[in-house]
Amino acid sequence: MATLNGMLDPDDAVILLIDHQSGLFNTVRDVPIPDLRNYVIAIAKTATLLNIPVITTASVPDGPNGPLIPEIHEHAPHAVYVPRTGQINTWDNPLFVKEIEKTGRKTLIIAGTLTSVCMAFPAVSAVQAGYKAYCVVDASGNWSKLATDTTIARVAQAGAIPTDTFAIVAELMQTWNRPEGSRFAEILADHVCPEYKCLMESFGKAQAVVKDGPETHLDKYR
Repeated sequence: MATLNGMLDPDDAVILLIDHQSGLFNTVRDVPIPDLRNYVIAIAKTATLLNIPVITTASVPDGPNGPLIPEIHEHAPHAVYVPRTGQINTWDNPLFVKEIEKTGRKTLIIAGTLTSVCMAFPAVSAVQAGYKAYCVVDASGNWSKLATDTTIARVAQAGAIPTDTFAIVAELMQTWNRPEGSRFAEILADHVCPEYKCLMESFGKAQAVVKDGPETHLDKYR
């Protein structure tokens, strides 16, 4: 299995975004919905930036669970949607597993709503099937914090690796010393850690002062 100093290899990764549906979002209580939505967008944008395969699916999208949030396929237009016929554990859908196998990759980055089911079940099954599974907990969402804490223990005991959105973006980008470094910074500032935008603005101002000199109070309004 491809790794780099114990870190995951972006060239061996597949991102699975499972059941991020508008109806199911109404049941989430452990993560603020705007944050959850932003974390999923961050992962979709990162996948596009690094050309990492994305596979999506939805549970009964024509029913109360609702459609997938549109931002996923908007920001990851290369994502492949796999329908399923009622399976709760998406790993029980042969078409979904086949789509993963087609990539030839063995490291799965999994997020799903709800955490206890849509993220946890395929993660446990994937590990049993010989895959390495990273579970992005804050990009999943659950009906209670207690349920999420229990699920983290369950997937870790099964051999999966719990993680969060900021960590997974950083692990995939590997280094700031790359042409897309500023675009990763924008993803983190816009969707994961708004405070990081303040840091970027402060640094930008410092750079401008070095280049152009300090502005006076009056200069700003001329």
